[in-house]
Amino acid sequence: MEHLTLTPIESISGEINLPGSKSLTNRALLLAALAKGETRITNPLASDDTARMIEALQQSGVSTIMNDKHINVVGNAGLFATPSNSAFFLGNAGTAIRPLTAILSLIPGQFEVDGDQYMRERPIAHLCDALMQLGADIKYLGKEGYPPFSLTGGQISGGDVNIAGNISSQYLTALLLALPLAKNDSIINVIGDQVSKPYLDITMNIMNQFGVSVEHDNYQHFSIPGSQHYVSPGDYLVE
Repeated sequence: MEHLTLTPIESISGEINLPGSKSLTNRALLLAALAKGETRITNPLASDDTARMIEALQQSGVSTIMNDKHINVVGNAGLFATPSNSAFFLGNAGTAIRPLTAILSLIPGQFEVDGDQYMRERPIAHLCDALMQLGADIKYLGKEGYPPFSLTGGQISGGDVNIAGNISSQYLTALLLALPLAKNDSIINVIGDQVSKPYLDITMNIMNQFGVSVEHDNYQHFSIPGSQHYVSPGDYLVE
């Protein structure tokens, strides 16, 4: 077996740029696209997940300009118009497919959402069940509870919805990001203990930075006023 010997050094100095959070980058991209105004996102993570989100936003008519350190997003000031190409392919990007599905459920139109072979093995039933509780029409086109699926959007106006707490926080995050744009108020009831509180704090914090409020009772009940509007903070730094 070959060995590599590292000789200790006495000191080190200099600057490095740490890569930005994938979860925060995709949240920021989506909210910037829905917001009023232009947002400059600094230190975004370049990854397959974020590339898929950017492709989907561009497909929805959102202008994005990228360089090595920034992404400039011209906000739509609300929900996107129904794109001419309403079939969204999101690879294996879980941080893109879940929030985008929730947003599409608010937009009038017929959509198809799919991913690669790995995404087709990742369940999305918890989110789709919640959206159907609120009035969405979703039909699975392959394996029940998994992509691909068709979605008839524009039928959700708010309301009460239940979702389990012992699953990925991405499902609840998707609802939190989308429901402020519904016409009426919404309440999300978490069944069982919520296991991903730090990620929900991240979600609610970025929503607040984009001008939208949500209240919760010990992470078990989330109250979301409807008819809210995301507003660009101008600059957003991805931690």
